[in-house]
Amino acid sequence: MGVTESAASTVPARRISRRIGAIAESATLAVDAKAKALKAEGRPVIGFGAGEPDFPTPDYIVEAAVAAAHDPANHRYTPAGGLPDLKKAIVAKTARDSGYAVTPEQVLVTNGGKQAVYNTFATLLDPGDEVLLPAPYWTTYPEAIKLAGGTPVEVFAGEDQGYLVTVEQLEAARTPQTKVLLFCSPSNPTGAVYPAEQVRAIGEWALEHGIWVVTDEIYEHLTYDGARSASMPVEVPGLADTCVVLNGVAKTYAMTGWRVGWMVGPRDVIKAATNLQSHATSNVSNVSQRAAIAALNGSLDAVEEMKVAFDRRRRTIVDMLNEIPGVSCPTPQGAFYVYPSVKGVLGKTIRGKVPATSVELAELILDEVEVAVVPGEAFGPSGYLRLSYALGDADLAEGVGRIQKLLAEAH
Repeated sequence: MGVTESAASTVPARRISRRIGAIAESATLAVDAKAKALKAEGRPVIGFGAGEPDFPTPDYIVEAAVAAAHDPANHRYTPAGGLPDLKKAIVAKTARDSGYAVTPEQVLVTNGGKQAVYNTFATLLDPGDEVLLPAPYWTTYPEAIKLAGGTPVEVFAGEDQGYLVTVEQLEAARTPQTKVLLFCSPSNPTGAVYPAEQVRAIGEWALEHGIWVVTDEIYEHLTYDGARSASMPVEVPGLADTCVVLNGVAKTYAMTGWRVGWMVGPRDVIKAATNLQSHATSNVSNVSQRAAIAALNGSLDAVEEMKVAFDRRRRTIVDMLNEIPGVSCPTPQGAFYVYPSVKGVLGKTIRGKVPATSVELAELILDEVEVAVVPGEAFGPSGYLRLSYALGDADLAEGVGRIQKLLAEAH
């Protein structure tokens, strides 16, 4: 046996583990990155992909971060689970905004909402455990579930039911392996908001069957038309011992880049998740944590100002999309997304091409009119697009106007 042969035989057949190799890229970030790359080339691309406010972080929060950066105490390691002052601020904010009373021992501060999602599923799931995942869903949920060894079980609610799953649908999907229900209201990607009575009914069903609830409340302050974000452990107090609440400062305070989220849950779950984080990332940036303390202890005036702009854009984009033949766009009551059905456009000829899926339609829209949208396949079944209206009024009108003109050619 030659040296080359021998060396070759010791080379592992697989360079990337099956676990990591199976993870899909974040579709929303991929669309946003492609749009930004094209803009950097000088192309007039308008991007509806990224779910982040186009407003700057409020000045008082930035000033708190600048002061924190000058304080040597923030130049060192701090507790992996979060600064005590930030935990206290999260406890106070949770009581103030949703009426849910918790203690600092029930809080883990994470590197953004995504780490809160990952930590939660890694802590709760064993291989074979199933998670009921109402669809359309945020792209990260199924990947975090699978990475933890769990199995996502999609429960689809279409535009005909306002993108809201029912207890009957959840019950039909329940099996002996069902351990967790993922719940998100207001919803990314649809903007749907569950009424309190439906939140209560779903929570009571989960409690009856011993199913954990992981509820993502990061869009809690972004509601319109009198809608209210109802917190499931408040609506169903008996769930407190089998419920994890996910939240963060990203959307409310225009702080997506600061990377501060958190988990609120039973003490044993938070302790276990803190152990995990102590080995994964240790503490969140102290400067970001100090900024988050200022945000949570401050007023909600900034979000109220953003809501005025979001509400105006919401009404504009819904009206413009519904003017397009073959497009049906329900009016969202929360977050800053619309989720139109484009099934009436698929299969038609547009500039010599016949898109059969929403992926193909999104590619056509980007290629032909330089507008970036996220296809429905990123969130569940084909036939839909997600557009974020967290961008300037002029860009919104121009971007949707380009889509209108393009799809008007469909025949």
